[in-house]
Amino acid sequence: MKNASSLAAMALIDPRTKYPSEFDKEDRQKDPGLDEKMTTEPDLGQSTYKGSGKLQGRRALITGGDSGIGAATAIAFAREGADVAIAYLPKEQEDAERILSAIEDAGQKAVGIPGDLRERSVCEETVQKAVDELGGLDILVNNASRQVWNDGVLEISDEDFDATMKTNIYSAFRVTKAAVPHMPPGSSIIFSTSIQAYDPSKELLDYAMTKAAFNNFAKGLSGELLPSKGIRVNAVAPGPIWTVIQPAEGQPEEVVDNFGKGSDMGRPGQPAELAGAYVFLASEDASYVSGETLAVTGGALTP
Repeated sequence: MKNASSLAAMALIDPRTKYPSEFDKEDRQKDPGLDEKMTTEPDLGQSTYKGSGKLQGRRALITGGDSGIGAATAIAFAREGADVAIAYLPKEQEDAERILSAIEDAGQKAVGIPGDLRERSVCEETVQKAVDELGGLDILVNNASRQVWNDGVLEISDEDFDATMKTNIYSAFRVTKAAVPHMPPGSSIIFSTSIQAYDPSKELLDYAMTKAAFNNFAKGLSGELLPSKGIRVNAVAPGPIWTVIQPAEGQPEEVVDNFGKGSDMGRPGQPAELAGAYVFLASEDASYVSGETLAVTGGALTP
């Protein structure tokens, strides 16, 4: 047994100051936006995440894996030993190429699957390509989301509402339905929900609805798939996380300019700070965890 003096101490880091709370003014982008065009790019874990083999030999599909939380999760999964397929919109190819390269740099197989998941056929084709290219599927992360702010319910058009529902709820339902027959016992499904599911902003009512639906879907699906197929189903609820979704029509300008400062941390979170939550839920460390929503909110309380 090693004594304490032989072990290098890990320095304590004040979480309030681990990342900056002040940013240069961020240029606005059209939805969905690109990480590479951001003035202050998010930390996706490229230089900070270190793996330890927790997902060795696993095969994962991550929707919305080209940027933000999905990209950080893809990098972490690869560094933990998983082969990873990421699904993304064709216009996000530039961001996707960076993440595919990061997966390969970790020594793992990377599969890029561009397409619009609002279409049922694309959902089915995406899953089939992931299965074919990876040789199977053990982990599914339903992360693709549309977040476009509106000034209250009267300003949400039917077209906007439909686009948000189809991008968020329809795609997750269809991708999950297509994936489950390919997933063996011990597999894991994870939904990206949000603090908005519990504390919705008036500017994000349609988006918040979809995230509340994910919480419910994860719990109900766990009740079906765990006893019948041995598949665990969970969700991660991020708080204010600095991603391209915020300046790309995801928040009003004044919110973006002060993003995350009202949290108990006094700053927004970074995608790299969520990656460990997804790794945990996908790994054997969470073998007795299902139907749970893991909150990573910077101190905001959830029920």
